[in-house]
Amino acid sequence: MPGIEKLPLEETLEDSPQTRSLLGVFEEDTAVMSNYCTMLYQAMHRIYDAQNELSAATHLTSKLLKEYDKQRFPLGGDDEVMSSTLQQFAKVIDELSSCHAVLSTQLADAMMFPITQFKERDLKEILTLKEVFQISSNDHDTAINRYSRLSKRKDNDKMRAEAVEDVYTSRKKQHQTMMHYFCSLNTLQYKKKTALLEPLLGYMQAQINFFKMGSENLSQQWEDFLATMGTSVQNVRREMEEEVGHMQQTIEQMEKSCDPLYAPCDPDPLHSPVCRNLTQRQGYLYVRNKTGLVSTSWERQYFFTQGGNLMQQGRGEVAGGLVTDLDNASVMAVDSDDRRFCFQITSFDGKKVVTLQAESRKDCEEWIATINNISRRIYLSENTEEVAARINQLAIEAVTPSPSFQQRHDSMRPASKSHVGRTGSISSAGSEPSPALSALSLDALVAPETPIQFDIISPVSEENARHGKTAAQAGRRSNPFGESGDKTSEDSEDSILHQLFIVRFLGSMEVKSAESADVIPETMRQILAARAIHNIFRMTESHLLVTCDCLKLIDPQTQVTRLTFPLSSVLQSSSHQDNKRLFGFIMHSASGHADGRAVCYILESNDDGEKICDSIGLAKQIALHSVLDRKATEKRKEQDKAKEKQLEELSKQRQIEMDLEEQSRLIAASSRPANSAGADGHFVVLSNSQSEDSDAGGEEGKKKCESDA
Repeated sequence: MPGIEKLPLEETLEDSPQTRSLLGVFEEDTAVMSNYCTMLYQAMHRIYDAQNELSAATHLTSKLLKEYDKQRFPLGGDDEVMSSTLQQFAKVIDELSSCHAVLSTQLADAMMFPITQFKERDLKEILTLKEVFQISSNDHDTAINRYSRLSKRKDNDKMRAEAVEDVYTSRKKQHQTMMHYFCSLNTLQYKKKTALLEPLLGYMQAQINFFKMGSENLSQQWEDFLATMGTSVQNVRREMEEEVGHMQQTIEQMEKSCDPLYAPCDPDPLHSPVCRNLTQRQGYLYVRNKTGLVSTSWERQYFFTQGGNLMQQGRGEVAGGLVTDLDNASVMAVDSDDRRFCFQITSFDGKKVVTLQAESRKDCEEWIATINNISRRIYLSENTEEVAARINQLAIEAVTPSPSFQQRHDSMRPASKSHVGRTGSISSAGSEPSPALSALSLDALVAPETPIQFDIISPVSEENARHGKTAAQAGRRSNPFGESGDKTSEDSEDSILHQLFIVRFLGSMEVKSAESADVIPETMRQILAARAIHNIFRMTESHLLVTCDCLKLIDPQTQVTRLTFPLSSVLQSSSHQDNKRLFGFIMHSASGHADGRAVCYILESNDDGEKICDSIGLAKQIALHSVLDRKATEKRKEQDKAKEKQLEELSKQRQIEMDLEEQSRLIAASSRPANSAGADGHFVVLSNSQSEDSDAGGEEGKKKCESDA
């Protein structure tokens, strides 16, 4: 027989949603099996009824054939042949009637009895256990809710003892009922096989015995098959008995071992110490939900950690839902007015706060230690226990209740901080460089002994300082980050590309070469290694604005530009090969080194970093095309100006020629005689040569007259 799925008895005490989901599958299988068994029972009952009817009809036929001789037919005489023939038929049919009667009896014993027992006893037992389990589960929920509502201010020993006893009794009842319910469901997986096989086996055996009386040849073939099936049924029954015995032993052992766990009080710390090296945790917690402006309610949910996320799952749900991201989150024990064993989780940006309540102080401390380990991303390391052991002291501090979130951070703040600048220390957390960092082998791509900047610090040059003074004298407000930004903002508004991304600044450092494709991955590796060594997990969130002119890092709260990177200075950009959320870009160094050094900036985005790199590449292409278009436009304008100037000179030259021609014409007209006519009263027409001579003579005469005068 193939392997049979079983409900785990060991997980009945935890009663997790996964166990409830698996239980729902078994209950659904039981319901389907019950419906199918009912239909099969009806079909077999019809066979049994038909067989009884056939047996009775056969017996009646034999009886009627025997009474043929007693009949008096008015038109018939005594027919001995017919009578003897009918008597023979009556004898045969009487034997067949006996066989059918035997077959009916065998069907009642071998076919109807097993399926009736399975239907009336086993399935009804499952339904009864299901109702008892539901009642005990509801009683346990009521008891645990009553216990959780015990007030810390009004400490009543009698009420607390009653609540503890109620939880103990209800939890024990639920555990025992659940184990017996699981045992019955597991047993049902075996019984349903025998309940289907045994009736069929009995039916076939009865039919073979029926036909065996008339056909020995047929019986031999079926006997082998039935012998094999009988052996299989016996094996299943034997395996079922062994499994039932094993489950009964497990139930007895778990009832003895789980007896101290029924009470919700803290166990003995000597026998059950607090484990602070966990990176995974699951269990039931109460979460505080806001129902109004000042009113809140507590709801019991199943919480579990998955990677760097805190998940919750209700009963009956197939999968869990995300509660909050635990990376770089803070957790601390808090004092609640109406609840005990409470702790609070705050996201890395401080926007989401989750308040939870554990069942005991031990559970509360283990949850806080686990979340602290996950917040520092210890679950990503290979040896999580050794790394978690180093931060146990921080977990112990977090367990101590603190009245406010600010006090918690003040207590974790170091006594002295070193100023971090462009030429400052490699750590922005105020700690001295560790020996592990000096042991890092710097690649030839990165400038040796270069500092790593982990926070955004806008450098203010002397020119910007003078600009700020000039703006202050003119009555204008200066940018505290050292940026005037008027012209840049206007240019960015005119840009055809505006894309905004949410990013977090990881760090920046100088690099030797900006042309190699391995510079950015190597810089990512060194910055992430330095952050891990110095336990620097805080990151500054900004909005990265990509335009055709520049890249801007903008404060999401004040909308003030923190840093501006001219797009023409961006040499290359790329994302991490494995973690696509990491990306970086290389800029020309502002210090102006002669060896061609540049600065590499590493950031983390919420989306795919390749999209941001593609956006930067698209912006550079648009900027390049705009520059080419601007140069082509300027060249066309210069050519148009040269053509206009040439046309203007040609028009001036033509105007001068026309003026000279007009003046020569006027001079020629003024030098002719006033009324030169022939002797016969006709005008004399002169030729061109004669007219030119006359014009020349007229000019000479005019000049002579002027000289005489």
